[in-house]
Amino acid sequence: MKFARAAGAIAALAVTAGLTAGCGNGGADAGPAAPVSTDEDITLTFAWWGNDDRAAKYEKAIDLFEEKYPNITVQTQFQAWDDYWTARSTEAAGSALPDVVQMDAGYVRQYGATGQLAELDGQVGVNLDVDGVDDTALASGQIEGTTYAVPVSLNTQSIIYNTKLLKEIGVEPPADGYTWDDLIAWFGEVAEAGAAHDPQVYPIGDMTGNNPWFLQWLVQQGKAPFTDDGQIAFTQEDVQAWADLWAPLRESKAFFPAQRAAQLEPKTGLNSGEVVAEANWDTLMPNYVAELGSDDLDLLPIPTGDDGKKMYWHSGVMLSASASSSHPDAAAALIDFMTNDPQVGEIFGTSKGVPSTQAQKDAMKLEDGSPDSRLLDYEDAQSDQITEPAPVPVEGYGEIEVEMARLSEEMQYGKLTEDQFVDQWFQYVQDTVKTQ
Repeated sequence: MKFARAAGAIAALAVTAGLTAGCGNGGADAGPAAPVSTDEDITLTFAWWGNDDRAAKYEKAIDLFEEKYPNITVQTQFQAWDDYWTARSTEAAGSALPDVVQMDAGYVRQYGATGQLAELDGQVGVNLDVDGVDDTALASGQIEGTTYAVPVSLNTQSIIYNTKLLKEIGVEPPADGYTWDDLIAWFGEVAEAGAAHDPQVYPIGDMTGNNPWFLQWLVQQGKAPFTDDGQIAFTQEDVQAWADLWAPLRESKAFFPAQRAAQLEPKTGLNSGEVVAEANWDTLMPNYVAELGSDDLDLLPIPTGDDGKKMYWHSGVMLSASASSSHPDAAAALIDFMTNDPQVGEIFGTSKGVPSTQAQKDAMKLEDGSPDSRLLDYEDAQSDQITEPAPVPVEGYGEIEVEMARLSEEMQYGKLTEDQFVDQWFQYVQDTVKTQ
């Protein structure tokens, strides 16, 4: 394996042109799949985002892949998140993505629907096995039924909460099956009980700008956030109802103050011991335990709606093949190896999410009662509640999500009213989708 760490961002001009140059209506047709050749020398390029720890783990996994396929050499690169997507956009301008790329659910449509990613369905049963991946998880890598990305790790939404702080203020966590009204009442109870604690303890940060929870709430209402052809399906009235849901807690000043959150950065209220809970992806819990310095965090499921929880798997990390790859069969074999090989599961553990296949889960060496073990127990306990396919976001949704959080913060600082938040964010959504 040849390994290189890419240096910094690429020119910003290429970002704007990247996905429109050479775009099409889907992945390129590389012809019928054939078992990966073992006779010819093949060089694959592979790129991912992440830190040095993830890079070291990928190095070990790729060494194993190259042992299995001695005729294949994998050249690698990695960047931090922002630089990663800048580099991919620049490559896309020349239809020159690496053979295999780490993919995020928020970018599947952006790259898949513009002809940059290979259609992987033809590789299934030849070089790629997805039988062990949950069908609802697979849907997050599909556009109108065509597979452009395979989930290699999964997570789902949860409430990560501090068990020690709850005991100190004398409040019990809500029982499984609790509703949205129960959640709001619980947050209010925590705020009241935590007011006398030193330092003051808050239930959670303002939920209005929490976009993943907004999408999950829509799904529970029976509303798909996005259409199959890549348009927004929610309405301004939906956004207003979401903002109204949290208004009582905002008005009573129960939420963790934005000013204090800014003072604590880069730490958060949760890992600083001033906030009881955070609504976020469950796989963050072990990292937060390490940051907190004590094993006092646990997981609660999302609230139950009128028709149940209606949860969905979110693909923490996905892998895609470039539509311009000269070696589509070998690229598919690398994706298969990273998805299914038990040794890869042992190497990564839960560092990029819970593995999407049982073989990799079983290979992990976890200590009973450890944060990683509790994470797997949580996902196993909630698995029968995961009944919905993950929404596939529209192009540009990453910017939309960031803007929702920014406007919510402006509202917390008193610079916007709730109605102004709703109006401005929904207008931004419409404008952003129109320009894609």
